Amino acid sequence: MDRSWFDAAGLIGKLASDAMGRLPYLFIAVVVFGLFVVLARLLRRAIRIVSGRSRKHRNLGVVMGRLAFGLTILLGLLISLVIVIPGFTPGQLVNLLGLSSVAIGFAFRDILQNFLAGILLLLTQPFRIGDQIIVGQYEGTVEEIETRATFLRTYDGRRIVIPNSKLFTESVTVNTANEARRMQCDVGIGNGDDIATAKRVMLEAVAALPEALTDPPPDAIVVGLGESAVHVRLRWWVHPPRQMELLTVQDQVLEAIKKALTAEGIDLPYPTRQILFHDQTEETDGDRSRQREGWPAGRKAPPSSARLSQAVAALKTSREDEAGTKKPGVASAPNRPPSA
Repeated sequence: MDRSWFDAAGLIGKLASDAMGRLPYLFIAVVVFGLFVVLARLLRRAIRIVSGRSRKHRNLGVVMGRLAFGLTILLGLLISLVIVIPGFTPGQLVNLLGLSSVAIGFAFRDILQNFLAGILLLLTQPFRIGDQIIVGQYEGTVEEIETRATFLRTYDGRRIVIPNSKLFTESVTVNTANEARRMQCDVGIGNGDDIATAKRVMLEAVAALPEALTDPPPDAIVVGLGESAVHVRLRWWVHPPRQMELLTVQDQVLEAIKKALTAEGIDLPYPTRQILFHDQTEETDGDRSRQREGWPAGRKAPPSSARLSQAVAALKTSREDEAGTKKPGVASAPNRPPSA
């Protein structure tokens, strides 16, 4: 037989012998890693229990529990590798992954930025899970705050993932930061209606609703004099300040003030326009020596007032006269050039 075959068989046998010799170490490494997994879960649960006692730090406890779980698992993995491979050191893993290179640092820049922003958000807590916020063009309820991003559920059931760095550097409107929130609506009343009466009717209609708070009390102020109405702004407070409650109370308030104003006889006008198709040429327009409605003053005597029926009758008469001047069966001679 070829000697190379014996060399390959010996090498395989040596590898198998070495593998059999490392089996106890492999078993120990698996046991050690399992213990670290159990320890990581217990540590995460303990952090959540401690942080759950305070609602203020509940979100921070969730994130710190995840971070402690990950670090513990990583530590158990490194120790297990050292047990299985005696010559292995964590420094070799760092060099292997190239974590010290500049390129990897730039690649993880956004991740680290979002991570640090998430930690700062959890420490400062400008908003918490369950709050309803507005970030740029997005509005919804905060579902979860992680170290990389925050999950927002919109009112129509969509999920928005917003990086924490954006939440930390841009303006965020927290609608549920306080216990109550003020709402308002503008109501147009007729120019001839009494403003004090309209205010009283609207305030009484809002005060009759149990959903509207009496402290602070509702108020009504005039905010403008429009072309066809006087604009009164009605303001009231609602608790709790969540979107569903806001829409419900707004529906009840608008319906109540509409019924109350109508029952009181107060007009709710709509915009009207007057279009003039003349330029002060009729005698009913008044003094033609004065300029009105943007047209120049006239100097001639004004004609009589035009009526649609008179115009139709005059048109009919002119057509009948035109038809009577023509002789039936006789065609008009065509125009011919004069003979030379």
